[in-house]
Amino acid sequence: MSRKVWLYGLLCLLCVPFVFPTWWMVTSSMKPISEIFSESLLPSEWTFSTYETVFRMQPFGQQYWNSLYIAVVVTIGTMAVAALAGYAFARIRFPGQNVLFVVVLTGLLIPSEVTIVPLFQMFQSLGLTNTHWPLIIVPIFGAPCVLAIFIMRQFFIALPPELEEAARMDGLGRAGIFYRIALPLSRPALGAVAIFTFLHSWNLYLEPIVYLSTPDMFTLPQALTQFVDIYGGPMWNVQLAAATMTAVPILIVFVLAQRQFIEGLAHTGVKG
Repeated sequence: MSRKVWLYGLLCLLCVPFVFPTWWMVTSSMKPISEIFSESLLPSEWTFSTYETVFRMQPFGQQYWNSLYIAVVVTIGTMAVAALAGYAFARIRFPGQNVLFVVVLTGLLIPSEVTIVPLFQMFQSLGLTNTHWPLIIVPIFGAPCVLAIFIMRQFFIALPPELEEAARMDGLGRAGIFYRIALPLSRPALGAVAIFTFLHSWNLYLEPIVYLSTPDMFTLPQALTQFVDIYGGPMWNVQLAAATMTAVPILIVFVLAQRQFIEGLAHTGVKG
């Protein structure tokens, strides 16, 4: 019993560096701006007017919707592309398969800052700047999808070949095996892909500031930089209120889905 008490006490102590910044963000969002950097952990006077100010200064509801629908579309698209590509690399033999997979993996080695300028010029020539299309197309078909393809490939490699053999004996073709056998079994891996893809899209910052120029099109990370006073100084309590509304829902989703995330990564294995 005492050993468990010590263990839980140690775990609580280790949680402090991770929990305290979130606690400070939430409580400081309800403080007057004069108390933001005070030593008090709680506001002397709780105020929610900062949350009203967030929506008054920016079209924050629209920006919230922008981030939400972009993240959902990118997540669904990435899951579809990664599942198809991962299955092809894992179960379909074709000339140059391993070489092509290595070429795909090199996308993980290329920083997004390297390709942002040519991508901007391409989308500008297509008339797609200040739209959400670059924030959807690039993550689904570009380098951000590579890790998802790798995870799905590792999962499909680990599936017993007897499953496919039994499916062929039942008259299923390649597409039927994928949709009826492989895809339903890959839910843990798809869950992991969905979580990290959604978080990546939700937190995207560099690409929005390059492609978007009007507040109605902004996503949340870009919008958080716009809460300043008439002199250009940061309005800390208002920024923290906006950051709280941005971060807390995602923290809740991750806490609820972390078991699925860990299980999905564990199922990918290291085979192949």
